[in-house]
Amino acid sequence: MFTPDIEKKSLSEIEAYQSARLKEQLLYLQTSSPYYKQFFAANNININAINSIKDLEQIPLTSKDTFHTHNNDFLCVPKNKIAEYTSTSGTTGSPVAVALTEKDLDRLAYNEYISFACADGTNDDVYQLMLTLDKQFMAGMAYYMGIRKLGATAVRTGPGAPQFQLDCIQKYGTTILVGVPSFLLKLIEYAEANSIDLNKLSVKKVVCIGEGIRNKDLTDNVLLQRITAKWNIKLYSTYASTEMQTAFTECGEGKGGHHHPELLVVEVVDDNGKQVQSGENGEVVITSLGVEGMPLLRYQTGDMCTYYTEPCACGRNTIRLSPIVARKNQLIKYKGTTLYPNSVFNVLNEIKEIEDYILEVGTNETGTDELLVHLILRNAQPGVKEEIAHAFQSKLRVLPVLKVSDATAFNAIRKPDVNRKPIKFLDTRKQG
Repeated sequence: MFTPDIEKKSLSEIEAYQSARLKEQLLYLQTSSPYYKQFFAANNININAINSIKDLEQIPLTSKDTFHTHNNDFLCVPKNKIAEYTSTSGTTGSPVAVALTEKDLDRLAYNEYISFACADGTNDDVYQLMLTLDKQFMAGMAYYMGIRKLGATAVRTGPGAPQFQLDCIQKYGTTILVGVPSFLLKLIEYAEANSIDLNKLSVKKVVCIGEGIRNKDLTDNVLLQRITAKWNIKLYSTYASTEMQTAFTECGEGKGGHHHPELLVVEVVDDNGKQVQSGENGEVVITSLGVEGMPLLRYQTGDMCTYYTEPCACGRNTIRLSPIVARKNQLIKYKGTTLYPNSVFNVLNEIKEIEDYILEVGTNETGTDELLVHLILRNAQPGVKEEIAHAFQSKLRVLPVLKVSDATAFNAIRKPDVNRKPIKFLDTRKQG
């Protein structure tokens, strides 16, 4: 089923391989997917006319709204073949089911196995999973299965608790952390407060999830600079989603997340669904390969990035995705300025007195976007709010409302018992 050496084949060999796999997936959708059977008929699509991945542009896109509204119709197998239910947040905030068969679970384990291997992992490593492994969270389960397939050791610590995390690192000789990069700042802060020399610990690498560590041009962003200024470790960026059941992971070169062509077809498209040129921003659109339970065809992720086509020094010839520069539905228009959350995050990450933050965008009485930043400050000195305000005015030329909160009020906004990932962006805008 899997062809792990395909990443190092020529571009023409990769395209031929993907085109053959695509035809198999289209036939499966035609015969097994209630949604796509109706979709092909309604759009007069003859799947026999789709002979290569270049022909995909003849097929309309599948939106997140469609997947969420018609969720059950995307299921291609009888319910007694479902081995696991996972979920992802829907466009209205309610969870949307993603069902996996035993075959899909094997595929998921393989995906993380090759992803960890791409990020220079070996069977000698001890991985510490600083993330949620329950609440139908696909990623936590996938990481664990991938580590087992790699033959490495897993330490399941869950999120938070800096003292516990550092105790486990010292006890088990952890060599690779898997977690949210901003949490590393809390580990650093705890270590400094307790005279722990991080650079004498066994940890050498971090596989980063949930947050970006690079700028669009692949240079280190502020978050990565703050971490590596205090801790001599190597960080690897990843990008994935529950719906695609696949990850794009950096190799040691740090030049973008590698595409695994045996697992999906990836396009980066403009507003008309046409492929953009390398270096141009577009939306990530994926087509599943080898998914049995709920495969997707030209699925719009809503994530905006660019891609690179030149061969990587690691020997892989697949395209690489840049960091996600924006999410399509998160565009903010505030006081005449258009911006995305990442630009706000970049300002906040530069200010060391900020321990944590949540950016909330709502609708004011005039019907326009209103920006509120909830802040937790560490050792707040007089003038910190003024420093933050100055940073916003000088870098973004707009000033959101700044609200300093205590931990109780802040966590009530974040709703930690509901969310499986750390919430940095909260969109409460009225729709319509």
